[in-house]
Amino acid sequence: MAPIKKKRRPKSKNYFTQDTEDAIVLYNNTECSEIRSKIYDKEIHYAFFKLTQNIIHTFKFYHTEVENLEHLQHEIIVFLLSKIHLFDPTRGAKAYSYFGTIVKRWLILYNTKNYSKKIKKVPVDVLTGEHSTHTYKMGDEIIKTDLDKYIDIFVDHVTSNIFELFPKKNDAQIADAILELFRKRETIEVFNKKALYIYIREIINVKTPKITKIADKLHGIFKEQYIFYLENGYARF
Repeated sequence: MAPIKKKRRPKSKNYFTQDTEDAIVLYNNTECSEIRSKIYDKEIHYAFFKLTQNIIHTFKFYHTEVENLEHLQHEIIVFLLSKIHLFDPTRGAKAYSYFGTIVKRWLILYNTKNYSKKIKKVPVDVLTGEHSTHTYKMGDEIIKTDLDKYIDIFVDHVTSNIFELFPKKNDAQIADAILELFRKRETIEVFNKKALYIYIREIINVKTPKITKIADKLHGIFKEQYIFYLENGYARF
């Protein structure tokens, strides 16, 4: 694939159209590498470039190891090309949604990895400050803050009582998806609200307002009991 270069202006504001999807199908059905290259350069590359650009800025995926975001886009586009042959329009998914999901998943993992690296470089006195919410490693031991200890207690309680707290099956599934972020918090860092919602929707396919409703209920339980925990040193679950 040719290096990223300045893109030609699209003919309309819709950079990822049915023509783009048709070109991807044609690309996948073409055996001649020279023709495939021409199809990609003329019909697909700009769409992939704008798709990656828009997702990076919309969801603020800015924890990177590169100074120029176009270099990051190049990495993602290379990955998209490695997956392009898997796109099958007969399965019902539109190309825009299909490749958009791939980009978002790639960026979530990439940002998680880079954010974790940054946290490891933060001075210990910052991590152990009064209001710290991070864990850090000293030798082989994991030193946990009061908040981190409380999160473990909170997750165990809600998990054990999830159907009492959320009688509807779908609500319980959403709550469990949110709890999964807490369970994996040492390996997963969610950097902003939009990214968090993307991650949850990748676990369970529901609309944002429904996630917000369940998250608000969990937050109410968490906040009320955490204040008690700080004041008394134990949880009253």
